[in-house]
This record gives sequence, C-alpha cells and structure tokens, in this order.
Amino acid sequence: MVLCAVRRHLLRNSSNGGVWVRLLQRQSSGCVYSSIHGFNQEEITEKLQAFAGGSIDLHKQESGIAVLTVNNPSRMNAFSGSMMVDLEEKVSQLENWTDGKGLIVQGAAGTFCSGSDLNAVRAISNPQDGMKMCMFMQNTLTRLLRLPLISVALVEGRALGGGAELTTACDFRLMASGSVIQFVHKYMGLVPGWGGAARLVRIVGSQNSLKLLGGALKVDPDFGLQIGLADGVLTAPQVKEEAGILLQQAENWLSHYTKGPAPVIQAVKQVVLSGKELPLAEAMRTEKDVFGTVWGGPANLQALAKNSKHK
Repeated sequence: MVLCAVRRHLLRNSSNGGVWVRLLQRQSSGCVYSSIHGFNQEEITEKLQAFAGGSIDLHKQESGIAVLTVNNPSRMNAFSGSMMVDLEEKVSQLENWTDGKGLIVQGAAGTFCSGSDLNAVRAISNPQDGMKMCMFMQNTLTRLLRLPLISVALVEGRALGGGAELTTACDFRLMASGSVIQFVHKYMGLVPGWGGAARLVRIVGSQNSLKLLGGALKVDPDFGLQIGLADGVLTAPQVKEEAGILLQQAENWLSHYTKGPAPVIQAVKQVVLSGKELPLAEAMRTEKDVFGTVWGGPANLQALAKNSKHK
C-alpha cells in the first residue's frame, strides 16, 4: 500500500513515533484509495495536468492560519485538471506545516467555486477516466478534511456542484450575505463524486441531504443556518475596495478556535476527528494516545505554572 503524505510526515517528524504508529494503524488519516484499489496516482495526475488553467494559491500566515484560494475567475473558479493536481500539492504542504492551526478556503474575485471545468470534464468523459478523477479528488478532499488544522470554507457568491462538495471538506462553513450553496449534480445527470454526499449526510442528516441533492435546492445563508450547513453568516462588502473585509471577518471568527499553541490545537482536531470516524473504543484509545503527546509538554507545563485552568 502506498502511504499518504500525512502518514509519512507523522512517522518522520513525531518525537513519539510509537504513538503515531499506533494512531495510524487505527485510523486511516489520509487516503481513501491506494494501489490495492487499482488507483495509480501518477497516471491520473499526468492526465489531469494536460487540462491546464487557473491555480490554487496558498498563503501561510504567522498567526498559524493559512488561506487557500481557488483561483480561476474566468471560469467562476471551476477546477481545471491542473488545479486538481495543484490542490493535492497544497494539501501535502499543509500536512507538513508544523506551526499550522487553522485554514480558510475561499474563491477568488467574489465567488467560491462552480465545480469542474466542463472542458476537462468532456475530455475525460469516459467512465474509466471519470472514476480515476473521482478517486483522486476523494483522496485529496478527505486529506483536506483530516488536516491537523481547524478549517472553514468562506463562501462568497456561488458554490455549485463540486464547489458545494468542497465546502463539506471543511470543518465549518461561513456564508456571506447573498451567497448560495447548491448541489446541482442532478442537472448534469450525476451525483456527487468527490465525497460530498457522504460528508453532507454527516453534516445535515439524511433527510436534508435527500432534499438538497434530489431537489438541487439553493441554500442561502438563512436556510444554511436552519439545516446546519452554515455555521455563521458574514456581511458582504458593498464595494470592491472592501473585498478583504470578508476574509478578515473569517479570520476573526476562526481565531476563537485556534488560540493557543499549535500542538494543542492540532491535538484537539485529532481527537474530534477520531471521535467522528472511529468506533467508540478505538476513538477512546486514540484519545488516550493523543493526550500522551501533549501531557507534560511545554503548553501543559506552562499552564500548570500559571494555574490557568479556569481562565
């Protein structure tokens, strides 16, 4: 089996390698598909790179919060093949960011993402290539969700199709006023293929998921809050010169959950992820092991010295 980058990173860099070996044996921390599933990443990567356009931009900040931008404005930030590969590379970088605590995923130029670039979709429309693209994106978005960072999708404008699926690969979703999330797959004769349906059920439940997928309903901020797809609503700026205000609002919102040392925030993400994905007994054993990585650590000792438990 081919190990995912996150596994290699933890095994290589952890000061308590035995603990992380046990964690990785218990929980698939990265990929859904590997060579045993007939998945050849190099093959599909080469095919996707042939369909160029746009970029995925990553900016890491000293605050420990990174900003990932889907950047293809001429196509409403639709994913070209090369952008899919670019996203996988950026996720790998974030897996190796030891000082990271949070991540904001946004779209460029006032809209989030309109899914796949139809030019690339038409070029790989045969079932075999379509399945390979599906597996590639499921791997990438699963790794995005399982990053040791608390992530939030900043939804401005429209998040359609694969863009809607991308929002579900974040821990939280903030919607700007006037924005829309819409799973439009049925209009294309499809269902979600990037893992969006499975994640959506875990966010809003099966009944609401059937409504969103079967009805291709437009989810505005109010409806998003009602069903639990949105975690907050931000006021969109009225003029282009104030475009950075939304991002600042998102950073302020996320900072409430990322205050503190990076190892502690990353440990919080790990135990929550384990509780969501593993059977109870396995999750509790994982929690014990993660606890062991921070107990007696610098942050723990400093807090004990300050007697800051109740602050």
